Amino acid sequence: MLVQNRPGVLARVSGLFARRGYNIYSLAVAPTEDADYSRITIVVDISATPLEQIVKQLFKLIDVVRITELDPRKTVERELMMVTVKADGDLRSQVTELVAIFEAKVLAVGTDVLTISVDGTPQKLDDFEELLREYGIVESQRTGRVALPRLDREARKSATKGKAS
Repeated sequence: MLVQNRPGVLARVSGLFARRGYNIYSLAVAPTEDADYSRITIVVDISATPLEQIVKQLFKLIDVVRITELDPRKTVERELMMVTVKADGDLRSQVTELVAIFEAKVLAVGTDVLTISVDGTPQKLDDFEELLREYGIVESQRTGRVALPRLDREARKSATKGKAS
């Protein structure tokens, strides 16, 4: 969703969902390449919430400029997770093996814990988190999903035309 980059817009958008009883599974917001606009990515369960109704209600908000439903099959999406996991003695090498397999990064090392950062698809993060549970997760934080439409071959060609030298 593209919105005017003004104070209170996020509160109005999330408030609309709350008032209607719609559950937000993931929410991410940031300014776009044009500082006058922000992009809000919201993940909802459309089987439980009629999408058409959500869109109609959102367009009633004056700051909403554009709404795009992203087809998961035609979308590039990512999340970021930071997790602190128990990793003392022999367990440390096992955890660092998982870090390598999942192309994650160790951000901080304690005497008996590691703080790790990993980004990727929601499924990749779910899988990584599930494997870390057996070692003992001390603390975990995930961002909301960010997503953009996947460009087809012709769109990629025109987007990169003139940039390579």
